[in-house]
Amino acid sequence: MATAAERLIPDTSTLVKYDNPILVTKHDEKKGEQKSKASASPTRAKSAPPTADAKRETEEILNGILPPKEWEEDGQKWRQQVSTAPATRLDVVNLQEQLDMRLQQRQARETGICPVRRELYTQCFDELIRQITINCAERGLLLLRVRDEMRMTMEAYQSLYCSSIAFGMRKSLQSEQGKSDLQNEFEQVKEEKVELEHQLAELRQKSEQNERRASELRQAEEKKHTEENQF
Repeated sequence: MATAAERLIPDTSTLVKYDNPILVTKHDEKKGEQKSKASASPTRAKSAPPTADAKRETEEILNGILPPKEWEEDGQKWRQQVSTAPATRLDVVNLQEQLDMRLQQRQARETGICPVRRELYTQCFDELIRQITINCAERGLLLLRVRDEMRMTMEAYQSLYCSSIAFGMRKSLQSEQGKSDLQNEFEQVKEEKVELEHQLAELRQKSEQNERRASELRQAEEKKHTEENQF
């Protein structure tokens, strides 16, 4: 059964350690059996030793932090929960080696924004939360708060980045539109300048013609006046 279960494990390439998948019943009668088992569990819990109660509480906390995976294959429903086995020093060393190996295999960037690197480090942090929760549930719940706060902060930065990009695009479009308007206004003013220069040239020409005409008339009047005086 373990071999078939391992064959049905979906390839998620996660760093979080999971138990072997188990077959979950999904018909109404089987749900009734689960309810009967759930109702019978308190009676067993009374006779169960304190270590069993602590282990069951730890499993519930782990399932709340890292929900079980569920999928269907060949008409059967499978479930896979996170492992409740305590972690050793060797497990932590192996986790670090797997993290470095997968960062290299998936060609994650060492600097800057990299979704692959962020995904792998998130999986590594979830695995550390799992290991710590088994030894101390309160410490694991506190780390869960830290993880959720980090995610909220990251999402806030992402939304702020997207809004700033949209704001920058709007400002860029507005500046381009304003630049086009100013260019059109500049061309219009330039045409008006050329037209005014033509008018100024015409007025200067007329002024020169009037000055020459006035000078000729003045000379003719002076000549006529001189002739009259001589006569």
